[in-house]
Amino acid sequence: MMEVICLEDSAFYSLIERVIARIKDQNNIKEDKWISGDEAMQKLRITSKTTLQKYRDEGRIRFTQPDKKNILYDIDSINDYLEKHSKTIL
Repeated sequence: MMEVICLEDSAFYSLIERVIARIKDQNNIKEDKWISGDEAMQKLRITSKTTLQKYRDEGRIRFTQPDKKNILYDIDSINDYLEKHSKTIL
């Protein structure tokens, strides 16, 4: 007899992210230094390419453009930006 487990979307994706993080940790896999615009937007929790361009233009996050149509973003600068703007509530 097979049991079926139902999860809400958010719980399912949270579980997947935790599994991936655990596998990376156990196998000493580091994040890529340079990530795509879509990955950068996901990491920053933004949905607008205009906002991503604004962050780039204002120097908030580092980027490289190895060719005309390909822009990559520095994951360390994104993490630094998020940390710099984090708030501690007392």
